[in-house]
Amino acid sequence: MNTGSVWLKKTLWKLTKFSEDYFAMLVILGSIIGFLNPDLFGWSLPHISLILGIIMFGMGMTLNKDDFKTVLKRPFDVVFGTALQFILMPLLAFFVVTLLNLPGELAIGVILLGACPGGTASNVITYLAKGDVALSVAITTFSTLIAPLMTPILVLGFAGSWIDVSAYSMFLSILKIVLIPVILGVIINNLFGKKIDSIRQILPLISVAAIVLIVSAIIGVNSEKIISSGVFALLAVILHNAFGLLFGYIGSKLVGMDEKKSRAITIEVGVQNSGLAVALATIYFNPLAAVPGAIFSVWHNITGPILANYWSKKDKNKLLA
Repeated sequence: MNTGSVWLKKTLWKLTKFSEDYFAMLVILGSIIGFLNPDLFGWSLPHISLILGIIMFGMGMTLNKDDFKTVLKRPFDVVFGTALQFILMPLLAFFVVTLLNLPGELAIGVILLGACPGGTASNVITYLAKGDVALSVAITTFSTLIAPLMTPILVLGFAGSWIDVSAYSMFLSILKIVLIPVILGVIINNLFGKKIDSIRQILPLISVAAIVLIVSAIIGVNSEKIISSGVFALLAVILHNAFGLLFGYIGSKLVGMDEKKSRAITIEVGVQNSGLAVALATIYFNPLAAVPGAIFSVWHNITGPILANYWSKKDKNKLLA
């Protein structure tokens, strides 16, 4: 390997590590830049579905046979966590939009967010929280695989009164944006294995860049509307996320799960695939409907690490006691 290749590999690794460590800050910075310069990221709006597909492909490339075996070996844990997510989060979204009496465009955005599967960031946050990472990955995988069926049904059921929703069209969109890229990623990962380790190592960098781009574009295109209604959207996202984390933890404890499992369930329930919510809102609804998803992309990368840090310190204090 020549000097140039070594330098490039080290640089990419450092950038990847930086993007993982400062993910939340990069999303916030991108949002501010997008808000102040709406045209800067506007070019990416027509390509949001493609960009999210790349993120999902990257997720697929991190999955192997063992991840799917976890679903089969621990069916109760995985099904319970997924069910809690798809039942609790849409219900909480409906409760929040009703409580705040949100206008239709924002209401559909919050409900769409609640109906989406778990976000890939949940796996990293669970790791930082000293939770059950294998369970987290299994729930994210399972919820993502059934999202083409569950998300359109839930949106139709909870948001049908605000706007006409084509559940079948949304089903096809999620297949194209989420399921097919994930399956392709899984196939390539299992075909080539360690041969593509160098590519797999920079996937977090690509994912972070893609998420920052999506969020910045949505914040930018809705900058004027955010000024007038952003407070309500932010409050809705804060309540939705907080209730999700709280009741996720309570629900897991009620069925007798240990602390590591409870942490994984809590984060899986509270962290949604906001990128998918943004993409679907952009395709099917008014651009303002994408704002809750964009704000959530920032918010859950603040609350998640804070909660993980709290749990991590709690464990350290127990060891020292």
